[in-house]
Amino acid sequence: MIQSTLPSILRQTNIINEMQEAALYDLSMSSGCSVPEGIAELKYCQALDLVNLLSDLFGLPIGSLESKNYSELCQQLGLREIILQYNALPISLQDSVLTLAVSDPTPPQLENDFKFASGLNIELVLVNHQTLKAAIRKIYGENHKQWCQQDKELTSDELANLVQISDSEVEQSEDLMLDDAPVSRFIHQILSEAISKKASDIHFEPYENQYRIRFRCDGILLEAHQPASQLSRRLSARLKILAKLDIAERRLPQDGRIKLKLSPQIATDIRVSTLPTVWGEKIVLRLLDMASANLSIDQLGYSQAQQSLYLQALHKPQGMILITGPTGSGKTVSLYAGLNLLNTPERNISTAEDPVEIHIDGINQVQVNPKIGFDFSQALRTFLRQDPDIVMVGEIRDIDTAEIAVKAAQTGHLVLSTLHTNSALETITRLQNMGIESHNLVSSLSLIIAQRLARCLCPLCKQPDNLSYDLRQKLNIPLEKTIYKANELGCTECNQGYSGRIGIYEILVFSPQLSTAVLQQASLQELQVIAMSQQMMTLRQSGIEKLSLGVTSYQELQRVLYFE
Repeated sequence: MIQSTLPSILRQTNIINEMQEAALYDLSMSSGCSVPEGIAELKYCQALDLVNLLSDLFGLPIGSLESKNYSELCQQLGLREIILQYNALPISLQDSVLTLAVSDPTPPQLENDFKFASGLNIELVLVNHQTLKAAIRKIYGENHKQWCQQDKELTSDELANLVQISDSEVEQSEDLMLDDAPVSRFIHQILSEAISKKASDIHFEPYENQYRIRFRCDGILLEAHQPASQLSRRLSARLKILAKLDIAERRLPQDGRIKLKLSPQIATDIRVSTLPTVWGEKIVLRLLDMASANLSIDQLGYSQAQQSLYLQALHKPQGMILITGPTGSGKTVSLYAGLNLLNTPERNISTAEDPVEIHIDGINQVQVNPKIGFDFSQALRTFLRQDPDIVMVGEIRDIDTAEIAVKAAQTGHLVLSTLHTNSALETITRLQNMGIESHNLVSSLSLIIAQRLARCLCPLCKQPDNLSYDLRQKLNIPLEKTIYKANELGCTECNQGYSGRIGIYEILVFSPQLSTAVLQQASLQELQVIAMSQQMMTLRQSGIEKLSLGVTSYQELQRVLYFE
């Protein structure tokens, strides 16, 4: 729904005060409700009183949505998108005049947009917001609203007005932050835009003479906005209020969370991290993708052979599966996909995470807290006293955690965890260097997966790429095979030629031959020869396969894997 000017009108007419106006914007952001719904929830006004009030303010008639079905008229008009955008329902069409039932008549372009889209003259009638919502839901279903469509962007004049309060005034009165409705609206706009662009992170960055807001989309940071630097203090204060942090504490880092409701069925969490810099507080919002908790293994980009190996290891009653790669390579999603498959009433599954990013019903998820001595090793020890079938440890960081994980895998438990290594084989060396004995490694490890995430080419605008003959030979790609690259200009459906990401994997199975070599302290090169003889597909080979299939580009593989 387009952002309403109704809160500011109600404040100007002294029906609500500034604090209530800010509360309306914040409620709209956190729950996805319309302004009339927010007014009712906050008990500023009864529904009938609000309709009468708006009728008096705007001179509009009060309508009634009877038992009549309006779906035929809506289907005839074909205005689904704009109806849902404005939460305005066509209820009659007579003599080239289309009558719309609305609960909020204030969005500036409402009448013009409907007039342009329909070619008809527009009249408005006011109705109860609950009745209107029920009527629209009856026609378009329960999921008709998308939170990311709620905001109308602030105009340049409105943005300019935001900076009229100086830092000294902010310093004098922190109470100002509680009533800062324009800043609430601006943040609402930023969050809406980030969600619509499927950003994973939002960076709010203060500098000496500028303020920058960037989105991380498909793993790449892209500049989104440069508001005036004077907004730094006000933006950080508003974000800290939403995350329930101490707005007066600007010397120390803080962590918090914001919960957003995107629709009646879909909610997302935002992890908030503040960092004091020389020019003010930098704040990073991590938008936790709840949908990734429900991803199945066949959606992650494994080849058929790789997927089969992962599934075999998951269905073993005991052993350890390790997933390795740098930060942001999709390790957590791979773990969740495996856990989802195993999450049945017959199994007791416990996870230790830092932090718990995605909540899954049926799994006992534990947030570790090293500050109080509750670390991964402590959590793992406790799990083993709780009759577990499967345990997941967010990361093996030290010898203590590694030893307990190995022991658990040797004593009838399936253990899943992650490490930071560059390849599957390097994981063996890393664990040995930690102090894990080779005989314990081979008796516990079932599978090691090394992975990266590469951006997918947009299928709508990707372009053929003219790779040189020498490069094709080097990559073992036939001359007749068409290879694609990104359209740098992109299209309306993508981010600079890319849309979404896919996994690139290297899977190492612990065969008897490999186990013998590890026990004999074979070198990394010798282990590599054995792994290749077992037809292990390396990260490089997996990436080239994705390139040959037209899923990604050579340039993206260079960025992620760096081919020499």
